[in-house]
Amino acid sequence: MHKAEVDAEALKKDKLVEIREKYLAQKEAYEKQVQQRNQKLQQTESRLQQREQAINQQKEDLSRKNQEIENVRNELSRQREIIEHKQKELDQITEKQQQLLEQVSGLSVEDAKNQLIESLRDQAKTDAMAYVNEVMDEAKMTANKEAKRIVVQTIQRVATEAAIENSVTVFHIENDEMKGRIIGREGRNIRALEAATGIEVIVDDTPEAIVLSSFDPVRREIARLALHQLVNDGRIHPARIEEVVNKVRKQVEEEIIETGKRTCIDLGINGLHPELVRMVGKMKYRSSYGQNLLQHARETANLCAVMASELGLNPKKARRAGLLHDIGKVPDDEPELPHALLGMKLAEKYKEKPDVCNAIGAHHDETEMTSLIAPIVQACDAISGARPGARREVVEAYIKRLNDLEQIALQYPGVIKTYAIQAGRELRVIVGADKIDDKDTERLSYDIAKKIQDEMTYPGQVKITVIRETRAVSYAK
Repeated sequence: MHKAEVDAEALKKDKLVEIREKYLAQKEAYEKQVQQRNQKLQQTESRLQQREQAINQQKEDLSRKNQEIENVRNELSRQREIIEHKQKELDQITEKQQQLLEQVSGLSVEDAKNQLIESLRDQAKTDAMAYVNEVMDEAKMTANKEAKRIVVQTIQRVATEAAIENSVTVFHIENDEMKGRIIGREGRNIRALEAATGIEVIVDDTPEAIVLSSFDPVRREIARLALHQLVNDGRIHPARIEEVVNKVRKQVEEEIIETGKRTCIDLGINGLHPELVRMVGKMKYRSSYGQNLLQHARETANLCAVMASELGLNPKKARRAGLLHDIGKVPDDEPELPHALLGMKLAEKYKEKPDVCNAIGAHHDETEMTSLIAPIVQACDAISGARPGARREVVEAYIKRLNDLEQIALQYPGVIKTYAIQAGRELRVIVGADKIDDKDTERLSYDIAKKIQDEMTYPGQVKITVIRETRAVSYAK
């Protein structure tokens, strides 16, 4: 029993010792943590003190800078006041000087300014006019020379045909007996032919000939070919006439399209609308003043391409506009529009480019030119139509035009004689030296040209030359 108590006491003491050791160890660890935390707090406090010192220093610097800025502002305000005072003094001195100048010169400021502006304006006008005249004279000399060179080279490089093909309107037969077969019993054959082709067949006393009359050359060509087949075949009756005419109409339509395609291929024109190709082919059967329209269009297209190349423009686009410039003469219907404007509308309808459409519409000055190709097409159209051998006129109309030219010039006072020469391309006017002086000759030439241009219609241009001379005649006996 006693031993158990002793053991329990010893165990108790051991436990107390162990507990004390644990307590001391935990106390030591806690004190260590507290010490570390105090060190961190001291470091943080030290950093805060340093930051506070820096902030205080910045405040002092900012205050000092604000004071400096305020001093500078005060100084600037003082300087501004001084400048304003000086400006007022300067204005007063300037006003006194102006008043003194006005008293001495007798002119106000506005009057002096206006006189100076007028003198400078007159001087500038004089200098500018002299410069403009000089530049214009030089430009005219250079432009005339260059334009003549381009036009001459263009005409020389393009081959033209003097013999012009026309639509045939007279159908020749071997003998007059064939006329009766063509007319038919009670005229039924000729009526059937006229109804199928839309033309008028004139059978008269002209030996071995029948006249085919129509405003449409395509219809005349269909009638001519159909009549040719009927005469060769020998079977002439209304049913056969209608069958042959329909067949020939299809052949002519195919030939028109083939002609248009071949023309485009020859000229190197691609992407043309099929309807425009057909219109190009129809040009083969139309003529203007005796000049075949397709030949004229091809010639104009080549001239446009060469001239555009000389001027550094697009030759393909110029050739395209030159070929299409007269398509307004071959529409399927006949609207009341000039052919240039109608051609422009057709080109716009079939999606041609705007500058090509404008060149077509402006080649007779019926709309404003907006592209550089337009004047080229106009010039080449005139070159093709005005060259010798291009167009033919009826003799009576030709003589009447020459007489009209001479009569227009004779209406003016002082004109003694007039002569239309060069096939009506030039008009020479002889005036009296005692009635008109040298200055009036220039005015007379201009007036005659203006009146001819307003009252007459003619291809190309007419040159008016007024001649004034003084002659002294004596005889030695």
